[in-house]
Amino acid sequence: MFSGRAMQDRVAIVTGAAQGIGAAVACAYSEQGSQVAVVDWNGEGAEQHAAALRSRGGRARAYACDVADRAGVQAMVGDVTSALGPVDVLVNNAGITRTAMLHKMTPEQWQQVLAVHLTGSFNCLQAVVGGMMERRRGWIINTVSGAGILGTVGQINYGAAKAGLTGFTKSAARELARYNILVNAVAPAAATPMTETIRTDPRFKSKYLERVPLGRWADPEELTPLFVFLASSGASYITGQIIGADGGMSIH
Repeated sequence: MFSGRAMQDRVAIVTGAAQGIGAAVACAYSEQGSQVAVVDWNGEGAEQHAAALRSRGGRARAYACDVADRAGVQAMVGDVTSALGPVDVLVNNAGITRTAMLHKMTPEQWQQVLAVHLTGSFNCLQAVVGGMMERRRGWIINTVSGAGILGTVGQINYGAAKAGLTGFTKSAARELARYNILVNAVAPAAATPMTETIRTDPRFKSKYLERVPLGRWADPEELTPLFVFLASSGASYITGQIIGADGGMSIH
């Protein structure tokens, strides 16, 4: 897919990296020569994945961190910088769901999802961006969703958070372009453990697949070349973009 190692010796933080898309991206970055900080609230899962990457010759360290905890994020980034070096790449991928129809959703369910997806991404961005500005280079990639573009049922909190991340991506790209920091987003379709209900429950499975022109679910590994590309020199003139990797679901 890529000649040589497109991310040789870069330091990359990937949040939500113990499973799903985050784990696949961490693996791809490791294979492309990056030192990878595998970050997840599930510290045990993060360590297991980091150990698996190291067993294959990769350079990876695990960090248990709740991205909604600002002090915890700052401590994590400080530890990454001390152990691996200045951060070149940040992938804001951590996420949760708290599913409920909007008239039944509790304030706690609303706040929890926004805190992880939106505030968590802001916390991570602020923690790394100072160093990127000083070095005048950096790559920020946010995982958004078709839910934030097309809307969804039973997850108004998730859809609102992902829509917020779209504006977050574009605003950050405009502010940081002068420092040669590229900010983009990937909008995948159902390819994560968070979408297990959609992919397996007969009430939702066929209805959802009808919206996907390719007519099948994605594997997380199918998405990783895009994450690698957006953190490579090949994407040096791309910023502020929301790129769908959704089997054509968001065709307008």
